[in-house]
Amino acid sequence: MLEIKNLQKSFDGIQVIKNINLTINDGEFVSFLGPSGCGKTTCLRMIAGFEHQDSGSILFNGKQLDGVPPYKRKLNTLFQNYALFPHLNVFENVAYGLRASGVKKSELKQRVTEALEMVRLTGFEERYPAQMSGGQRQRVAIARAIINRPPLLLLDEPLTALDAKLRIEMRQELRSLQKKLGITFIYVTHDQEEALVMSDRIVVMNGGVIEQFGTPSEIYYHPASKFVSSFIGETNIFDAVITGKNGSEYSLTTEAGICVSAGDESFKEDEIINISVRPDKIKWSVLGDSQDGFTMAGTVTDVIFCGNQTKIFVELYNGGDLKITRLTTEKLPQPGDEVSIFWDKENCVMLHSPADEIRSVIENVDVGKWVEEQNQILAQILNAN
Repeated sequence: MLEIKNLQKSFDGIQVIKNINLTINDGEFVSFLGPSGCGKTTCLRMIAGFEHQDSGSILFNGKQLDGVPPYKRKLNTLFQNYALFPHLNVFENVAYGLRASGVKKSELKQRVTEALEMVRLTGFEERYPAQMSGGQRQRVAIARAIINRPPLLLLDEPLTALDAKLRIEMRQELRSLQKKLGITFIYVTHDQEEALVMSDRIVVMNGGVIEQFGTPSEIYYHPASKFVSSFIGETNIFDAVITGKNGSEYSLTTEAGICVSAGDESFKEDEIINISVRPDKIKWSVLGDSQDGFTMAGTVTDVIFCGNQTKIFVELYNGGDLKITRLTTEKLPQPGDEVSIFWDKENCVMLHSPADEIRSVIENVDVGKWVEEQNQILAQILNAN
């Protein structure tokens, strides 16, 4: 449905979108996820037509949107502040788009009634925005956005202003509504949990580029970079050096000890890498009961009850910290216990590290040649004086 090609955008000479390429399918729920300033809202505004790209193109059902004004693009936008008309009641707020399109009165009433039923606001037709709660105003904004049944709906952090309990409720409502209507949703958020539970696929952005585009499970369990691994949920990240390989199994050395991981053929021996292991994948045993290939050990510093889960914090022997998550009903270590740490090799994600790129650059520097060149320059200066 939507194709973005080589999209770039700068503000005051600072590039905020850097050559983005993306394809979104009909009927998908796709979230743009990332920290503040990563470019996700700018992307949304360019799709909507509120911002113009410096270069690149946006195609909607095969047709270029370049130069098409927002009101002529067959899509709707749901804003963070809802943008309801305070002087109009609920019925008229929802009906506004239909009236502007010249829909007949009899059809208009039927469609508004249907839209309000979908968002569970039947009986609220005569109320004004000031007489409603935040969640109710949000539902009015949703009804107004979907009443024209746009093929594409853009949502700019629409749940940010709601309290935590209401946000959780609205997540499920939005997801269910999207599946019922079959409308393509593009949803901007900085909330990782929100993106994981609602989306078919997630675009993870950082510094104006796409770090990874995939399903929630792909992004969580198979992150493409150190940033994705650390930004999506909790994880344990180590710097490591590859010291051996046996098929798809790699032997690794970290500051906290020796460990193993499964990886693909793109990794080479002696490479500096990052490894990521989710807290729920970490295993522990009594110190001395170590596993083959592992020498990582530490002391339990804290055990925190979190309802159905418990978080265990371990100080490793090199001074680093490690998190373990377990069901509260399981047998758990206690503060002060010394434990061995290990994991199944398939649950350790190997990531190429910029550190290895930097090392390769340094190794390629011919220091002797550089010193000789500097001496020649200095001699020329002295001779000139």
